[in-house]
Amino acid sequence: MISATGFDPATLERFADLLVGFGANVQPGQIVSIGAEIGKEDVARALAASAYRHGARFADVTYFDLHVKHARLLHAPEDTLEFVPSWYGERILALGDQRCARIGLSGPIAPGLLDGIDPSRAGRDQLPFLKESGQVVNDATTNWTIGPAPSLPWARLVHPDLPDEEALARLAGQLEVICRLDETDPVAAWTARADALVAAAERVTAPRFDALHFEGPGTDLTVGLLPTSRFMAARFETVDGIVHMPNIPSEEIFTSPDPLRTEGVVRSTKPLVVGGSIIRGLEVEFRGGRAVRIDAEENAEVLRGYAAKDEGAARLGEVALVDREGRIGQSGTVFFDTLLDENAASHIALGSAYAMCLEGEDDVARINRSQIHVDFMIGSEDVTVSGVTSDGTAVPVLAGGDWAL
Repeated sequence: MISATGFDPATLERFADLLVGFGANVQPGQIVSIGAEIGKEDVARALAASAYRHGARFADVTYFDLHVKHARLLHAPEDTLEFVPSWYGERILALGDQRCARIGLSGPIAPGLLDGIDPSRAGRDQLPFLKESGQVVNDATTNWTIGPAPSLPWARLVHPDLPDEEALARLAGQLEVICRLDETDPVAAWTARADALVAAAERVTAPRFDALHFEGPGTDLTVGLLPTSRFMAARFETVDGIVHMPNIPSEEIFTSPDPLRTEGVVRSTKPLVVGGSIIRGLEVEFRGGRAVRIDAEENAEVLRGYAAKDEGAARLGEVALVDREGRIGQSGTVFFDTLLDENAASHIALGSAYAMCLEGEDDVARINRSQIHVDFMIGSEDVTVSGVTSDGTAVPVLAGGDWAL
């Protein structure tokens, strides 16, 4: 029997166990927070069951309803659209205070729902994103992960030319491979991949580049780095020593750049989904570290709204590199989901930065701070990445999708 996820029961259970036992690395006695959207109930329930099998004291499932957000964007007074009830953020901080585990589910569940909304209004309501999420990540008080939840609406978006049943089966099959559930031991497979990414991060960190330079069709961008910027892979450790993998799948290495030193023009190489809106053909120009021009073929106003949220929203908080060994890029599919698409290509993010990527207190004080964090993909096999040393020497880092260091 195939569920609404497209997974058979055994695969759904293995998927849930991978996210719970390896991704979040839930510990006996922990409270486990599971965040999902209406339409992802099957996966959320499987995660809750797995959490209890792993010894959780309590599994707390919360659902976000995009249709309610749609109603708000249609009818609420404009000056209320940025309002977030205080207890939303207080709950996230409480999860950190109580050393809980957190698991989130990605994947568009209502594609196109917000297409008729004024983009400037859509850009003001950023829920379900909460700025407090960045704080608990930087404080390393929760062990957490995010994984993709297949659904029929998502399958129709990714594979519009297939009948519903075939589209869902195709998407679920792709996610099974991408999440390495086709391996006899997915945990061993992910451990090996994480080891390779950690090694790559160490190689890119070692030269202490002053900047990274991206060059390709429509892109000529220099991203300055801080003196103690270090590249990391998605293998984190909480303040209590719980090792976890925040994203499954994860194929990136990333760091926090100098928010004052981004210059040039960059063209997104994949569509991105922001607040339920799909942005296509994105082009951004930076001067003095700020995004001074944001254009797109569709929904540019949505990202402009996000970039105007606060002082740091138009500056970079992350730069990430992705090689072509990852399974997402090899699939050749655009998934319209940031979790997957950002791990198919190198990317940058407007907004908040990760303090964990800095080794010096002075540099931690200089990182970008914002209420937003929006990734968009800028890499491809046609985009070369060079490290720029303090004397201006360019050193190849990624070429044709392969590590050049």
